[in-house]
Amino acid sequence: MTTTPSLKATKHSNTTTAAPGFLPSLLDRIPLPRWAIYAIFAAGLLLILICLICCCVKCCCTGKKKKKKMPDETINMKGISGSTTAALVQPDAVDLEYGGSNQQRGKLQYSLEFNASRSELSVGIKEAAALQAMDSGGTSDPYVKIYILPSKSKTFETKVFRKTLNPVFNETFRYPIPQKELIESTLVMQVYDFNRFSKHDIIGEIRLNLSTVDWNHVIEEWRDLSEASKHEQEHLGEICFSLRYVPTSSKLTVIILEAKNLKKMDHGGSSDPYVKVQLILDQKKWKKKRTSVKKRTLNPYFNESFTFEVSFEQIQKVQLVISVWDHDKMSRNDAIGKIFLGCMATGNQLRHWADMLSNPRKPVAQWHTLLSAEQVDSTLALKHTLKIPFTNKIL
Repeated sequence: MTTTPSLKATKHSNTTTAAPGFLPSLLDRIPLPRWAIYAIFAAGLLLILICLICCCVKCCCTGKKKKKKMPDETINMKGISGSTTAALVQPDAVDLEYGGSNQQRGKLQYSLEFNASRSELSVGIKEAAALQAMDSGGTSDPYVKIYILPSKSKTFETKVFRKTLNPVFNETFRYPIPQKELIESTLVMQVYDFNRFSKHDIIGEIRLNLSTVDWNHVIEEWRDLSEASKHEQEHLGEICFSLRYVPTSSKLTVIILEAKNLKKMDHGGSSDPYVKVQLILDQKKWKKKRTSVKKRTLNPYFNESFTFEVSFEQIQKVQLVISVWDHDKMSRNDAIGKIFLGCMATGNQLRHWADMLSNPRKPVAQWHTLLSAEQVDSTLALKHTLKIPFTNKIL
């Protein structure tokens, strides 16, 4: 009777001491001190904890970025259907105007020099700084337009600089002008933001009364840009057309797409516009074509294509003149405005021509602001020919 409890007690004591001895026996088998084992274990736990924290932070940041990008990534595909050129030229989105009249527009550095013996004014456009950002990306595509009032016989444009608020131009333009006329004139230097498929936005301008300038030495100075004058000369309108040149077939294709905000030529406050496309070679009129007439509109849509045969040698010398006219049944047709492109052109006109030549077989479309017919004709200095009646001789 007394032996049974002792056996039970012995069995119970053996089962309770076996489990606690498993971990120490396992640690004893590792050939390292206990403190080293504990340090390695703690370092492993710390490393796992750091990895978990980094993963959580990365997931949170990625989620925030995706939420921010979602509005920008939603694109309206309606405008892309149909003609690609028309979709690019007529975007659905309206350009935003950034900043008001009280904001800083930036400053422009220019130089002036008058050569009395040659009756020539040299205008140097050096650089601009801290220009106002006109694009949604916080930058601009600036260029400078220069002309002299009141004659405005010649308008020059600098090259366009992409995505910068501090362009360095270093370009010089020369105006033949007598000294008597010089002191009665005003020099206008306007800084624009270039847009290929919409109207160019003016950033600011400088108007300098030339009678106040000391012409005894070269002038070079910085001046702040001011808001564009509200009483600028009449706006003639804008025209959009596409150019395409194929060297292998010697084909120059001009597509007159549309015009907008044309000058009112009729008494009813409208116009009957059509477009002439003309090629000038060696300062002589060479080839020409014209669009149909659009009745009673200041924003005509043409989408008419014209193809000219121009060799690769001739394309280096030819000038393309695009002119908008108002059709009149009872009187002579009046020119609304003109623009010309070619190797003699400057600014945006030269850029459009260069883009066409550097992208053969690809149509390149762009908007242009119309200039006065007198200004374009004086710049081209065409040699007028006179044909003698009943003969084939040309004087």
